[in-house]
Amino acid sequence: MTEAEPPTAAQELRGAGLRVTAARVALLETVRAGDHLGVEAIASGVRQRVGHVSLQAVYEALHALTAAGLVRRIEPAGSPARFEGRVGDNHHHVVCRSCGAVADVDCAVGEAPCLTASDDHGFSIDEAEVIYWGLCPDCATSRSSSAP
Repeated sequence: MTEAEPPTAAQELRGAGLRVTAARVALLETVRAGDHLGVEAIASGVRQRVGHVSLQAVYEALHALTAAGLVRRIEPAGSPARFEGRVGDNHHHVVCRSCGAVADVDCAVGEAPCLTASDDHGFSIDEAEVIYWGLCPDCATSRSSSAP
């Protein structure tokens, strides 16, 4: 018995009720192949796949794909928005204070939302977002080697 093939980007778009276009397929593939990409990097990846696409079209497609749950938008403080293809879980992120590198961190403890608020103010909480801050290995090494 063989495993089922994962759905194609076009099938995922259709399944989410979105119109399938070459630019949207290219955008979803670019985000999934990338690593917490910013809008400019995504636009560049889409252009490499399909040719010219406006930055406005990229923003509109990112909005639609984020709303449909096909991509996730993260906004580390002081950084432009980044997008990733890892969705459907409650993972967190670690961000380098020096170079801005971002990496995924699996849920800290237990099931989503991972953390229990000390006071939920009556909200029905279904997600917790944690960002760990520090220095990536490259920046930590360069900082320690340049210290007097």
